[in-house]
Amino acid sequence: MAQDFVGLASDCQYWLQKLSALDQASTLETQKDTCLHLPQFQEFLKQMYEALKEMDSNTVMETFPTIGRLLAKTCSNPFVLAYDESQKFLIWCLCCLINKEPQNSGDSKFNSWIRALLSHILSAFRLEYNIKEIGLFTQGLGYEPVDYYPALLKNMVLSLVSKLRESHLNGFNTRRRMAPEQVASLSQVCAPLVTLPDFEPLVEALLIYHGHEPQEVLCPAFFEAVNEAFLLKKISLPTPAVVSLWLRHLPSLEKAMLHLLAKLTSSERTCLRRMECFIKDSLLPQAACHPAIFRAVDEMFRYALLETDGAPEVLAATQMFTRCFVEALEKENKQLKFALKTYFPHPSPALAPVLLQQPRDIPQDCRLQLLQHISQMLREAVEDQACGSPQDPFESWFLFIHFGGWADMAAEQLLRSEAEAPAEALLWLLAFYYRPLDSCQRRAQTMVEVEAVLSRLQLLTLSRSGPLSAEKLQAAAGEGSSADPVPPVCGQLIRHLLLNFLLWAPQGHTVAQEAITLMACTDEITHEIIGFLDRTLYRWDHLCTEAPRPAKLARELLQELQARV
Repeated sequence: MAQDFVGLASDCQYWLQKLSALDQASTLETQKDTCLHLPQFQEFLKQMYEALKEMDSNTVMETFPTIGRLLAKTCSNPFVLAYDESQKFLIWCLCCLINKEPQNSGDSKFNSWIRALLSHILSAFRLEYNIKEIGLFTQGLGYEPVDYYPALLKNMVLSLVSKLRESHLNGFNTRRRMAPEQVASLSQVCAPLVTLPDFEPLVEALLIYHGHEPQEVLCPAFFEAVNEAFLLKKISLPTPAVVSLWLRHLPSLEKAMLHLLAKLTSSERTCLRRMECFIKDSLLPQAACHPAIFRAVDEMFRYALLETDGAPEVLAATQMFTRCFVEALEKENKQLKFALKTYFPHPSPALAPVLLQQPRDIPQDCRLQLLQHISQMLREAVEDQACGSPQDPFESWFLFIHFGGWADMAAEQLLRSEAEAPAEALLWLLAFYYRPLDSCQRRAQTMVEVEAVLSRLQLLTLSRSGPLSAEKLQAAAGEGSSADPVPPVCGQLIRHLLLNFLLWAPQGHTVAQEAITLMACTDEITHEIIGFLDRTLYRWDHLCTEAPRPAKLARELLQELQARV
């Protein structure tokens, strides 16, 4: 082996002198001489790579001190780069020179120099070369220079793509497969070049390539570069390639999810339609049709809800993502490839299919019955088990809030005059939605307090003691001097019931603006009301609800509040 290295070192010196001589003269004779030696030089590069891949970078420089100069000169020779597989072996040799763990600034500078050479080979291989130097060669092939180099790069990329696909299809046929180290080197070379349009087919081929090695062969830097470029819209990738990226590199999926959450929870979060556009544009709902990706994304929503104590914007983001995910799932497969329990592993397996039903597909006169059924199933899951444990209630609540439209429908049904069924089931559903970790006793007390408010609101609609006023509404809600004050635990729930009352009650529109002004006493409550109105309008649009007066009033109130903030 040592003798082989001595021979290679001697060959290295020979080829360095040869390339230096060719650089000094650019004639037809020197070009013919170059072409004559191309097969031998390619064989030398191949042998050099076989030697370099067994060494660390320090040993390489000790054994072949002139290797850097030789490879640099090779990078500037268009004839070598154009010949057969010489460019491939040159790239692999350069990758071997990169110090995987640079110890000092010198190592880092050397790595940067090597990467610059790689970038030069694959991206700057254009008309920067002297046309006189290459003119005779390209014309002899029947090409003009302006056609030759782009075609060369395109053919190189297509060749590598074809090779990767053959490797993927041939499985364990090792003679027709690319070696893992070759694929790894290729991904490392591509990392700084992923945004170049010519390389998109190669990037995609690498992402969907799956070898038979027990460990990932593509380098992390490649995944990170592709993910960064995709998030910044510098490249466009088909959904299967993006799914493969996020399945193979969890940090990329986490970064994509954090990038989306940052958009969804910004100060401009109030419009659900914009939120929907952001989510669909991210490709995360489409990718989440794969259960592994859905579970990872869902866990991030879980942590976000826990960290923010159920912040309204995080709740809205979770619900909108679920809506987009369900839509993507319906498009991908009419019949589920995976059981719902794979996506929603709740202890009560019958709950997820019921919640997953689209309200728009349920007749109006059947919705109240379905809401009661949902309330019963959740109550059994939460209160028939260990009542004092917060874990099971949270899991049931976390599943329920994915489909938050059911809670909004329950609040609306309580205020609609045509609702004749007992209110207890709907009251429990709302109390659980807004305060999931309350004890059974505390939740029952909340239901009593909310029911008292509902009774006072109903009396207002039947009262003949003058027209409805904002002050009377405030008193009915327990915020005026004539009624007991509303406990903080019920505040958000009561406000949402009042808003529903204003939208649906016959006299509600006459005092709506004044009542909203009294309610929106803080910026936090103002944003809460804006979110409620926006969510209600969005839900009505998707349910095709025929409610022109409430919808008109909701839009007017929403526009007025948005103008304030």
